[in-house]
Amino acid sequence: MVANRFSKQLRLLRASDFERVFNARQSTSNGWLVLYGAANELGHPRLGMTVSRRVGNAVVRNRWKRLLREAFRLSQDELPPMDMICVIRGQAPPTFSQMREALIALSGQVQERIEKRGRRGRANQP
Repeated sequence: MVANRFSKQLRLLRASDFERVFNARQSTSNGWLVLYGAANELGHPRLGMTVSRRVGNAVVRNRWKRLLREAFRLSQDELPPMDMICVIRGQAPPTFSQMREALIALSGQVQERIEKRGRRGRANQP
């Protein structure tokens, strides 16, 4: 079992990591967030997040970040090994269970797209 912590090894911290994920152009969304993903070779998921000021004041933005970090922390063993960035799009935060289910579902969808793109790329090679 993975230790349920949110250590630095589980975070996207550098701008180059964020750029790599955004440039992979693999994303999916629901009413609360947009999840971008890119494969990694680490064997575990990593999370980055952005919360715009349009979402609300600092209290609201921090609530979103705490909720997302906790959902990631407690479900990291159910997530595919990839780098993901969550961009918050909703105004009112969902419940914890809704956020956790959304994170698992969206990451699975992005993982399927990454695998589909990889299979398509290998089929075009000689």
